[in-house]
Amino acid sequence: MYTVREGKIEDLPRVLELIKELALYEKAPEQVTNTLELMEKDGFGPNPVYGLYVCEKDETGEIIGIAIYYYRYSTWKGKRMYLEDIVVTESERGNGAGKLLFERVMAKSLEEGCTGMMWQVLDWNEPAINFYKKYGADLEAGWLNAHLQDYEIKALLK
Repeated sequence: MYTVREGKIEDLPRVLELIKELALYEKAPEQVTNTLELMEKDGFGPNPVYGLYVCEKDETGEIIGIAIYYYRYSTWKGKRMYLEDIVVTESERGNGAGKLLFERVMAKSLEEGCTGMMWQVLDWNEPAINFYKKYGADLEAGWLNAHLQDYEIKALLK
Protein backbone atom coordinates (compact mmCIF):
# COMPACT_ATOMS: atom_id res chain seq x y z
CA MET A 1 0.00 0.00 0.00
CA TYR A 2 2.87 2.41 0.90
CA THR A 3 6.60 2.71 0.30
CA VAL A 4 8.98 4.70 2.48
CA ARG A 5 12.15 6.05 0.88
CA GLU A 6 14.71 8.76 1.46
CA GLY A 7 13.52 12.15 0.34
CA LYS A 8 14.99 13.88 -2.70
CA ILE A 9 15.37 17.53 -3.55
CA GLU A 10 12.54 17.27 -6.09
CA ASP A 11 10.20 16.15 -3.28
CA LEU A 12 10.54 19.45 -1.43
CA PRO A 13 7.50 21.26 -2.91
CA ARG A 14 5.24 18.46 -1.66
CA VAL A 15 7.15 18.29 1.63
CA LEU A 16 6.51 21.98 2.24
CA GLU A 17 2.82 21.49 1.42
CA LEU A 18 2.61 18.78 4.08
CA ILE A 19 4.44 20.99 6.59
CA LYS A 20 1.85 23.71 5.97
CA GLU A 21 -0.94 21.14 6.36
CA LEU A 22 0.51 20.18 9.75
CA ALA A 23 0.74 23.83 10.81
CA LEU A 24 -2.92 24.29 9.93
CA TYR A 25 -3.83 21.18 11.96
CA GLU A 26 -1.82 22.55 14.89
CA LYS A 27 -3.66 25.87 14.59
CA ALA A 28 -0.53 27.84 13.67
CA PRO A 29 -0.37 28.27 9.88
CA GLU A 30 1.18 31.73 10.23
CA GLN A 31 4.18 30.19 12.03
CA VAL A 32 5.57 28.54 8.87
CA THR A 33 8.29 30.81 7.54
CA ASN A 34 10.41 28.06 5.97
CA THR A 35 10.92 28.19 2.19
CA LEU A 36 11.87 25.78 -0.56
CA GLU A 37 15.19 27.58 -0.89
CA LEU A 38 16.01 27.13 2.79
CA MET A 39 14.91 23.50 2.76
CA GLU A 40 17.06 22.84 -0.29
CA LYS A 41 20.14 24.48 1.25
CA ASP A 42 19.60 23.00 4.72
CA GLY A 43 18.82 19.47 3.60
CA PHE A 44 20.67 19.04 0.33
CA GLY A 45 23.46 21.63 0.44
CA PRO A 46 27.11 21.04 1.38
CA ASN A 47 26.30 20.73 5.12
CA PRO A 48 22.86 19.09 5.50
CA VAL A 49 21.29 19.61 8.90
CA TYR A 50 18.25 17.37 8.51
CA GLY A 51 17.27 14.06 7.01
CA LEU A 52 14.01 13.27 5.27
CA TYR A 53 11.90 10.23 4.53
CA VAL A 54 8.82 10.32 2.34
CA CYS A 55 5.95 7.86 2.22
CA GLU A 56 4.37 7.24 -1.17
CA LYS A 57 1.15 5.50 -2.15
CA ASP A 58 2.21 2.47 -4.15
CA GLU A 59 -0.52 2.75 -6.78
CA THR A 60 0.01 6.46 -7.56
CA GLY A 61 3.48 7.39 -6.31
CA GLU A 62 1.89 10.37 -4.53
CA ILE A 63 3.78 11.53 -1.43
CA ILE A 64 1.29 11.29 1.42
CA GLY A 65 3.62 11.51 4.39
CA ILE A 66 7.02 12.70 5.58
CA ALA A 67 9.37 12.30 8.52
CA ILE A 68 12.06 14.90 9.17
CA TYR A 69 14.84 14.17 11.64
CA TYR A 70 18.22 15.42 12.76
CA TYR A 71 20.86 14.59 15.34
CA ARG A 72 21.28 16.26 18.70
CA TYR A 73 23.73 15.69 21.48
CA SER A 74 22.74 15.03 25.05
CA THR A 75 25.32 15.66 27.72
CA TRP A 76 23.73 12.83 29.67
CA LYS A 77 23.04 10.30 26.90
CA GLY A 78 25.30 11.13 23.93
CA LYS A 79 24.18 11.14 20.29
CA ARG A 80 20.39 11.16 19.95
CA MET A 81 18.01 11.13 17.00
CA TYR A 82 15.52 13.99 17.10
CA LEU A 83 12.31 13.40 15.19
CA GLU A 84 11.20 16.90 14.20
CA ASP A 85 7.94 15.92 12.54
CA ILE A 86 5.93 13.10 11.11
CA VAL A 87 3.17 14.35 8.85
CA VAL A 88 0.60 12.21 7.07
CA THR A 89 -1.97 13.96 4.94
CA GLU A 90 -5.37 13.90 6.60
CA SER A 91 -7.06 11.57 4.10
CA GLU A 92 -4.41 8.88 4.69
CA ARG A 93 -4.19 8.99 8.49
CA GLY A 94 -4.90 5.75 10.29
CA ASN A 95 -3.83 3.52 7.40
CA GLY A 96 -0.31 2.69 8.56
CA ALA A 97 1.80 5.37 6.84
CA GLY A 98 2.74 7.03 10.14
CA LYS A 99 3.80 3.67 11.56
CA LEU A 100 6.06 3.01 8.57
CA LEU A 101 7.66 6.45 8.83
CA PHE A 102 8.14 6.25 12.60
CA GLU A 103 9.68 2.79 12.42
CA ARG A 104 12.01 3.86 9.59
CA VAL A 105 13.31 6.75 11.70
CA MET A 106 13.72 4.40 14.68
CA ALA A 107 15.76 2.05 12.47
CA LYS A 108 17.87 4.97 11.22
CA SER A 109 18.65 5.96 14.80
CA LEU A 110 20.09 2.49 15.40
CA GLU A 111 21.95 2.46 12.07
CA GLU A 112 23.62 5.75 13.06
CA GLY A 113 24.62 4.56 16.55
CA CYS A 114 22.25 6.84 18.42
CA THR A 115 21.54 6.09 22.08
CA GLY A 116 17.84 6.82 21.58
CA MET A 117 15.28 9.00 19.92
CA MET A 118 13.37 12.09 21.04
CA TRP A 119 10.47 14.17 19.80
CA GLN A 120 7.68 16.44 20.99
CA VAL A 121 3.93 16.07 20.84
CA LEU A 122 1.35 18.71 21.66
CA ASP A 123 -0.51 17.92 24.86
CA TRP A 124 -3.90 18.25 23.11
CA ASN A 125 -3.02 16.00 20.16
CA GLU A 126 -4.70 12.84 21.46
CA PRO A 127 -4.33 10.83 18.22
CA ALA A 128 -0.56 11.41 18.22
CA ILE A 129 -0.25 10.75 21.96
CA ASN A 130 -2.13 7.47 21.59
CA PHE A 131 0.04 6.53 18.60
CA TYR A 132 3.26 7.04 20.61
CA LYS A 133 1.84 5.25 23.65
CA LYS A 134 1.44 2.12 21.50
CA TYR A 135 5.24 2.08 21.30
CA GLY A 136 5.64 2.51 25.05
CA ALA A 137 7.09 6.00 24.63
CA ASP A 138 7.87 7.94 27.79
CA LEU A 139 5.86 11.16 27.55
CA GLU A 140 7.60 13.47 30.01
CA ALA A 141 5.93 16.21 31.99
CA GLY A 142 7.74 19.07 33.59
CA TRP A 143 9.84 20.30 30.65
CA LEU A 144 9.07 23.64 29.05
CA ASN A 145 10.06 24.50 25.49
CA ALA A 146 12.19 27.61 25.12
CA HIS A 147 13.17 29.44 21.94
CA LEU A 148 14.38 32.73 20.53
CA GLN A 149 13.79 33.85 16.95
CA ASP A 150 16.71 35.12 14.87
CA TYR A 151 15.47 38.72 15.00
CA GLU A 152 15.24 38.50 18.80
CA ILE A 153 18.80 37.15 19.04
CA LYS A 154 20.05 39.99 16.81
CA ALA A 155 18.35 42.57 19.03
CA LEU A 156 19.71 41.00 22.21
CA LEU A 157 23.27 40.85 20.91
CA LYS A 158 23.40 44.48 19.75
